[in-house]
Amino acid sequence: MSRKKETDVPDVSRAANCSVSEFLLRACHDLRTPLRTIRAHAELVLRASSTTDTSNFEKHLGFVIEGAKKIELLVDGLASYSMALQIERGAFRSTPMDVLLRAVLAKLDGELRDAGAQVSYGHLPRILGDPDRLMQVFESLLRNSIQCRGQNPPAIDITSEQRAGEWLFAVSDNGPGLEAAHLETIFRPFERLKGNERAGPGLGLTICRAIVERHGGRIWAESNAAGGATFCFTLPAE
Repeated sequence: MSRKKETDVPDVSRAANCSVSEFLLRACHDLRTPLRTIRAHAELVLRASSTTDTSNFEKHLGFVIEGAKKIELLVDGLASYSMALQIERGAFRSTPMDVLLRAVLAKLDGELRDAGAQVSYGHLPRILGDPDRLMQVFESLLRNSIQCRGQNPPAIDITSEQRAGEWLFAVSDNGPGLEAAHLETIFRPFERLKGNERAGPGLGLTICRAIVERHGGRIWAESNAAGGATFCFTLPAE
């Protein structure tokens, strides 16, 4: 019988290492793009400072500031993803999901008003979990509906349904919907739908999946027949 070499790595470990490697490469790529913009325009500002022509200062500084904002958003997203991966079940507590949702709606009040969004919801259950991270799920899904809206103001409906041993939550909107090819890929890190100028760093849905799965649930997307999309996620019942 052949003995397994100490240098052999299980397939699961290889897959995990490849996933982490791909994530880090994508993060580095997304950081390099705004950094190059910042460097190029900072150098142009430096060159222009040696002349009497200051007409391009404002334009170049605008690119520098915009690049810095993109880096800040990406760093915030990476920090949130890191926190989602560190969820500990020992810290879970009974959490009223309707209270969490109202807190998120209050936080996003300005963004919802600016978009003319209407949010409806019914009774939501109590869940054993990390309230800060569960709030993050609601916040990301609501922001997703605002950012990926169509021509009409967003109409968002949040429901819950008890099933065997779990609760099913659904966040539906009246946006442009999703093509079948994108129903899974949108949960990958740094994925952004083309044509969405309001897209952030592309980590919101990745973070949602990490949080839900670490609570013992699942999350997926569906395209509505009448238009729009529905994001569904399950969480174990108390």
